[in-house]
Amino acid sequence: MPPTAAALAANCDAIAAGGIAEVALVDRNSGVELVPHFYRGEYWVAGIPGAMYSIAIRNRLGERLLAVTSVDGVNVISGATAAWDQTGYVFDPNERYEITGWRKSDSEVAAFTFTASPNSYAERTGRPANVGVIGVALFRERQPRAVYAPPVAEQSLDRPFEAPETVAPAAEPASPPNATASAPPAGSSPSSAQTSTRDARSSGRLEAFAAPRPATPKLGTGHGEREFSYVNHTEFSRMQPEPNEVIRIRYDSLDNLVAMGIIERPRPAPTANPFPDSPAQQYAPDPPGRNGGAR
Repeated sequence: MPPTAAALAANCDAIAAGGIAEVALVDRNSGVELVPHFYRGEYWVAGIPGAMYSIAIRNRLGERLLAVTSVDGVNVISGATAAWDQTGYVFDPNERYEITGWRKSDSEVAAFTFTASPNSYAERTGRPANVGVIGVALFRERQPRAVYAPPVAEQSLDRPFEAPETVAPAAEPASPPNATASAPPAGSSPSSAQTSTRDARSSGRLEAFAAPRPATPKLGTGHGEREFSYVNHTEFSRMQPEPNEVIRIRYDSLDNLVAMGIIERPRPAPTANPFPDSPAQQYAPDPPGRNGGAR
């Protein structure tokens, strides 16, 4: 799966969000990443009501990565109230992929759309507390332990050959539930995977952060039109119960971000003439003289 390069910007200068992955919100109509603004320790983006968007993730590592992703406090794959130990998308090394909606099956999603909070999927399902925040909890994969085999000693001719014993790998601790979704290779359809759930569960939960009071009803993410998005299932063993990294992006309408003092409303550029000293006529003027006509 692709990593999400979250180009979040402080003072409108784009910077990468996250150390092991990059995450960004993308306007699907224009294909342009929404500009992030850094305000009081958080990243904010301005969404356009009615516009479809995606969550672009790029894995920056040379190994697989699990991204448990939530929108408005809701897991984007299962629709459950989000927690770290739930299902997510698995990204191959250095892969980038855009999550475009709420997963409905292995082949369909309901598109993410910016909408008024009362119309958001979270609020319509009775979970309005975390509308306006996107979270990506990143997990590195546990690598298999190396098995050491001592060299074979020389065997005498007067006794049968005995194979040397190998050292069995140490027992590994139980992992938290590994529900994961894997991203497809470049050029193929995205894939999601859910792994078997183990008894040990992480106690971590996505933290809710209070936002400044908006001027108008805040923006949320709606349950849009269904569209094709293919995924498959894979196994993923987490390196540790808690995420190696959590990336959070806040969003709201431009009007609300301006009202909260997070950004300034863009001012229209003054009209400028690239050739201010040029004559207005289309063709060369006549020379001075009698009649001024061509001969």
